[in-house]
Amino acid sequence: MQDEESVRGDDFLSKVLSDRYGVDVASAELVPMGTETINRRVTLSDSRRVFVKQYRRSADLRQAKTAWVMSEFCRRTAHVPTPRVWPNQDGELLTLVDGAAWVVTDEMSGRVVSEPMTVPRAQHIGLLLGRMHFALASYPPPACIRQTKWRTASVDRAIAATEAVLVRAAKQHDPRLLLRREELEQRRDDLRTHVPRLRSRLPDRLVSQAGHADFTRTNLLADGDVITAILDFRGETCLAAWELGRIAFDPRTVANSPYWRQRAIRLVGAYLVENPRLPYTDVRACARVTVLYLLFSLYGATTAEYALPEPAESDLRRHWAERQVTIRRLLAELDDIEATLTAIRPGRWDRQ
Repeated sequence: MQDEESVRGDDFLSKVLSDRYGVDVASAELVPMGTETINRRVTLSDSRRVFVKQYRRSADLRQAKTAWVMSEFCRRTAHVPTPRVWPNQDGELLTLVDGAAWVVTDEMSGRVVSEPMTVPRAQHIGLLLGRMHFALASYPPPACIRQTKWRTASVDRAIAATEAVLVRAAKQHDPRLLLRREELEQRRDDLRTHVPRLRSRLPDRLVSQAGHADFTRTNLLADGDVITAILDFRGETCLAAWELGRIAFDPRTVANSPYWRQRAIRLVGAYLVENPRLPYTDVRACARVTVLYLLFSLYGATTAEYALPEPAESDLRRHWAERQVTIRRLLAELDDIEATLTAIRPGRWDRQ
């Protein structure tokens, strides 16, 4: 059943696009994705297709506007494939009507890729992220700063969080409760054993700048090995090494491809072609930052609280399992990976 805001959006969609954008709706299709937005693919009366986001009342509209302005900056300045935002008749990117906020963009081609990265796709992702980071290095850092609890938070508090997750799973009658208990016991052991050592070898300073802040596989559309769209900017100030490592060591690829290290190195090498200014201390640290980030993240350990459609819930369960494998593989091979990252030089990414 559609929630009240979705139904209200269906009622208001034609009026919003007619009154504020000067176009008429021929048909609209609800897209079951997103937590802060209700999304629709819309065909206009002149056969053009657009993507319409209706923000829920709980959404932070100031942050949403920050993210869309950054997306437009990257499209225009760095020439990366972000969806073009349609300004309304007042020239605004967000449209407010009767307490609801709307954004209209071009519909982008491609699909979210469900399989591990190929070498060409990894290289294209690296080139686009590097180009984007290079442009955003001079962009005013957003006031919203991506948290780095993996760097500073108490290990004891993180261990307590795993206990809370287990209690929540039991209350939800999770059929995988025994497996979840084993996984969380492993997580507690990893936090105690590895975090102090991993943190001790982090650089004192890492480059912090404006970033996408959610540059992951699910926010990229591809046609074959070509990335056709970068979606859903969060528009925050974040660490470049964190954003680079998070996509280079994509859990879908690390957990399911025997060639995951090769893909990661190709991606980082391509990134440096477009953004050679990132210090090598940050490049070397991106794998270490990634494993620390994963150790402190419990996203997906339980799923009922997100109220997702079944396909999305199933994908989240798979994502959690792939993160578990990624942690094990990064911990086992971290020294070798860091040595390889240090040896990368711009212009040699295709020979690693």
